[in-house]
Amino acid sequence: MFLTISTTGSPQRPATDLGFLLHKHPEKAQAFSTSYGTAHVLYPEADAERCTAALLLEVDAVALVRRGKGKGRGGAPDAALAQYVNDRPYAASSLLAVALSGVFSSAMRGVCAARPELPARPRPLHVEVPALPARSGPGLVRRLFEPLGWTVTAEPVALDAEFPGWGDSRYVRLVLEAETLTLAEALRHLYVLLPVLDDAKHYWVSPDEVDKLLRAGEGWLPGHPEQKLITSRYLSRRWSLTRQAMERLELVRLAEADDSDVEEIDNAVAAETESEERPTPLAVRRREAILTVLRASGAARVLDLGCGQGQLVQALLKDPSFTEIVGVDVSMRALAIASRRLKLDRMGERQAARVRLLQGSLTYTDKRLGGYDAAVLSEVIEHLDPPRLPALEYAVFGAARPRTVLVTTPNVEYNVRWETLPAGHVRHGDHRFEWTRGEFRAWAAEVAERHRYTVEFVPVGPDDPEVGPPTQMAVFTTGAVKEAKAA
Repeated sequence: MFLTISTTGSPQRPATDLGFLLHKHPEKAQAFSTSYGTAHVLYPEADAERCTAALLLEVDAVALVRRGKGKGRGGAPDAALAQYVNDRPYAASSLLAVALSGVFSSAMRGVCAARPELPARPRPLHVEVPALPARSGPGLVRRLFEPLGWTVTAEPVALDAEFPGWGDSRYVRLVLEAETLTLAEALRHLYVLLPVLDDAKHYWVSPDEVDKLLRAGEGWLPGHPEQKLITSRYLSRRWSLTRQAMERLELVRLAEADDSDVEEIDNAVAAETESEERPTPLAVRRREAILTVLRASGAARVLDLGCGQGQLVQALLKDPSFTEIVGVDVSMRALAIASRRLKLDRMGERQAARVRLLQGSLTYTDKRLGGYDAAVLSEVIEHLDPPRLPALEYAVFGAARPRTVLVTTPNVEYNVRWETLPAGHVRHGDHRFEWTRGEFRAWAAEVAERHRYTVEFVPVGPDDPEVGPPTQMAVFTTGAVKEAKAA
């Protein structure tokens, strides 16, 4: 996957200013990790008269098969063997758009600390994309780019040069030329329109994609004649997000027509309402799910095993139905932070009687942990080396043996939905492993059978129909819990 950006200059305004704008030195070849491979930046030519920067995206085909499933997530949406045979490593798409935004993020924002006067200065630009999927053909390419000030050459690529009767493929060789655009404007045009022309995305389109579209489309999208098509395709035809984006774009248009700020036009809703509509962080959803299960179990005395900095302990303290809460962690530093978070030194006597923080290792049996109603292992097991899991299993399920045990852990299948997570990487540097839903369920079922528990599984966070929820939770219960509920 390849793209070049060229500019010309003079001794007074050398073309090598492109290096300052892109924040990439013309004399160096650099490599950057992306979600699905490695992006290389190099300069085939760099002198005062002409400078060309090339972005070569080397896609990890194995990562595409493992992480990209179905339409717009790594496989060609119209191919029966999409996950094995597809155009993703070769044709410009959302993969290249994400690489552009990651590698040239400062340039896209129009920021240049070394030469602050450069980003606002228009310059001659020549952009080439050798292979660009263009659903609806070259005509749509021109309709998208020409209103933005580009001179467009979109040459159809034949299906097979030796058999012209077969006609053209859906790919074009794209050449864009402009004299009056800044580099930041050019990059934002490419960031939005490359996936629009491909009409597919390699990652899940979530509500924050609306904000990305409006940021990249600032100054040009509200007045574009193909605004609706661009918005719909960029948001993968999700009608609710498209409607939201169109409404916000209309506000921008009205504000520009009235020579006022968007906030002045959109004054019917108080500012506080906006904060209420922001997506709930996954950590908050996880704690809410844990509290819901604990309340339903009737637990009063709860262990937070691997309590870290005490966020869950703090949430448990707010509910008086939890009469005794014990946080356990091997790290004294984490326990010290938890103590400060909970303000243990200033806590009232009655409240202080409900909570304790203990240092201890979860891979050793500990008599202090016996006799509790419930235990929580929230995002803990993935921090252990797999050979140490049997020791943790016995310490919790065999020795401490609470009536209810909650275990949450990341669902590695969901990692594909985070475009900023490099291919093959886990979510946290200290994670020793991350399991699929099948792997987690198999482990939990074996633990339950060995220690005479039953186990149920609860999704935490948005339950994606293809890859499941971001967090998976297993709820282990003994017969004593069922008898108590029946009574």
